[in-house]
Amino acid sequence: MSDTAPAQLTISSKTYSAWSLRGWLMCRLAGLDVEEKHVPNDAANRAELLLLTPSVLVPRLNHEGASVWDTLAIAEYLNEKFPDAGLLPKDPIARAHCRSVSGEIHSGFTNLRSALPMNLKVRHESFPIFSGARPDIERIETIWKDCLDTYRGPFLFGARPTIADAMYAPVTRRFLSYAVPMSDQHRAYCETIENWAPMAEWLAAALEEPEDIEELDVEF
Repeated sequence: MSDTAPAQLTISSKTYSAWSLRGWLMCRLAGLDVEEKHVPNDAANRAELLLLTPSVLVPRLNHEGASVWDTLAIAEYLNEKFPDAGLLPKDPIARAHCRSVSGEIHSGFTNLRSALPMNLKVRHESFPIFSGARPDIERIETIWKDCLDTYRGPFLFGARPTIADAMYAPVTRRFLSYAVPMSDQHRAYCETIENWAPMAEWLAAALEEPEDIEELDVEF
């Protein structure tokens, strides 16, 4: 890609791909307009969405000659290119905290992902949560409470969204989709993300997607 070419973000299903959502939200945070390139819903992509195999296909940002994949790599790249966009907090202690909780969601919580796969087209009134996912849920609740108590909300690190909110946005939707019991504080945070303009834009686009993956349209 030449230096004059428009920025391009390769993404997968808007309905099911949490990693695509994270990368896209980070571009919005940076104020970077991207041309979306969608990977086909082929066997490899379905395997990635079903958590059967890792994939480096999505998200992938092509910008000014650079090709960057992995959500945290995209986050750090965008923070370097757009330092005034506020992707990370200005305070160094808060910035370290933001990086830490973002890294934790990036590398962990596998039981939560498998028990409550992202599906933006469903909303359950009740859902049986696999016991193995409960420690993940409890840890996320601890992270959210610590951040919201410390930085006073409505986003995890204060008045403005950061990389951390992009990283946890798919989790907020999982909690709402699968009726995970929450405190008033955490429900308010989930609703803040739900009403965040870029998230609302992504949700609306997901509802327009024609394709469904039956294995992820779970009903109990």
